[in-house]
Amino acid sequence: MKLDKLDKLVKERQVEYIDLKFSDLLGYWHHITLPVSSLTDQLFETGVGVDGSSMAGFSSIERGDMIMIPDPETAFIDPFFERPTLSMIGDIMDAGEKIVPYSRNPRRVTEDAEAYLSKTVKGAQMIVGPEFEFYIFDKVRFFQGPEAAYYYIDCAEAAWQASGDAEGLGYKIPYKKGYHAAPPHDRRSNLRSEISSLLAAVGVGLKYHHHEVGGAGQHEIEVAFAPLGKMADQSMMIKYMIKNHCFRSGQSVTFMPKPLFGEPGSGLHVHQYLADDKGSIFYDKKGIANMSRIGLHYMGGLLKHVDSILAFTNPSTNSFKRLVPGFEAPVAGTYSTGNRTACIRIPGYQRNAKTYRMEFRPPDGTMNPYLAYSAMLMAGLDGIKKKIDPGHPLDKNLDLLSPAEQSHIHYLPTSLGRALDALERDHDYLLAGGVFTEDLLENWIRIKRAEIAEVQVRPTPHEFEMYYDL
Repeated sequence: MKLDKLDKLVKERQVEYIDLKFSDLLGYWHHITLPVSSLTDQLFETGVGVDGSSMAGFSSIERGDMIMIPDPETAFIDPFFERPTLSMIGDIMDAGEKIVPYSRNPRRVTEDAEAYLSKTVKGAQMIVGPEFEFYIFDKVRFFQGPEAAYYYIDCAEAAWQASGDAEGLGYKIPYKKGYHAAPPHDRRSNLRSEISSLLAAVGVGLKYHHHEVGGAGQHEIEVAFAPLGKMADQSMMIKYMIKNHCFRSGQSVTFMPKPLFGEPGSGLHVHQYLADDKGSIFYDKKGIANMSRIGLHYMGGLLKHVDSILAFTNPSTNSFKRLVPGFEAPVAGTYSTGNRTACIRIPGYQRNAKTYRMEFRPPDGTMNPYLAYSAMLMAGLDGIKKKIDPGHPLDKNLDLLSPAEQSHIHYLPTSLGRALDALERDHDYLLAGGVFTEDLLENWIRIKRAEIAEVQVRPTPHEFEMYYDL
């Protein structure tokens, strides 16, 4: 969007402030608010100064000065500020003699991944369609100190409310029985529609929304497909819209993969395909599972590098409490048509050759979408370059396989530490084209290993149940 169009929008909506948003390395959004008079050509040339040393994964304190330059193509009217505000997403830049993209700027990674794709597969772009699963709670409290540690969650829909429910109206959803639940069991259908309308107003299309399997407030909003860079920006915006609209409605949202013991975890399944001007280049009517050779090789790259990919798509210790058998979770490094325990699923209901795709099922909402989507693309492109064969699809229930059959299956890492070990061993495919850098990977691994250490030294309430009286 050019400056004259922004000026027109500012006048039409009587905008008073410009709010600039940017992602740190881990995927947290930060923002800075300027008066509307700052909307000049200079804002897009020299940006605004920020302290990189105060944000996770960026520069050290002696090199803290950085610049953030907004992207006018990302402009939208922010619905959560009381005064009319125009928001834009920006890039973190090095503030040296020349203003250049910062190597650890997540948006820079996505932009370079798209450039590398255009060189590797001429005329192609990556099309992405994520599924956002999350829990909506009525009350959330948590604390960790030397003398106490707890979390407390409550949800009006939950089965545990049945006996002590003050409202006395019933309609509680049993454990793992929430899939496509209808009102009055589904109490948040209107809230999801309101969120979807907010997203539509900023250019994010809706595929559908519904109640998910988790009875205690699990929901899903699946959005329309978009190219890689645009979808990475939209993914940040989607989480922002969901959290803030629920917050102002008196609800609390979490994308944490496993907030509740015994209930299904929340994923962020990523549908994806490569497309040219004619549509998906993954489709071949005569191919295995109707996948073209290039599509099969793309899947082969994902499967070859899956363990290290999880360091970006599942980057929390909590992520691996979701990736366990028994909850339709992807635990096997295989592909299949319709098998939801495989990490790659080719949806069996597909009928449109122009959007023929595969779904990578392990990711969850703790990821930084710029890094996670790019890592998946880089693995797929490595598979295409090297013609990696993904083998034959596994269309059997993993729980029913014999020990002999299971011995031939690659199972995904069971902890963040193992995923990081894999990333240290297997990351050359990420460095191709300068998309990821050694510096970024080293800092990512350092931060994530520190998170593991923080969890390892803290006793949990369940450990008291198991060990206090020994």
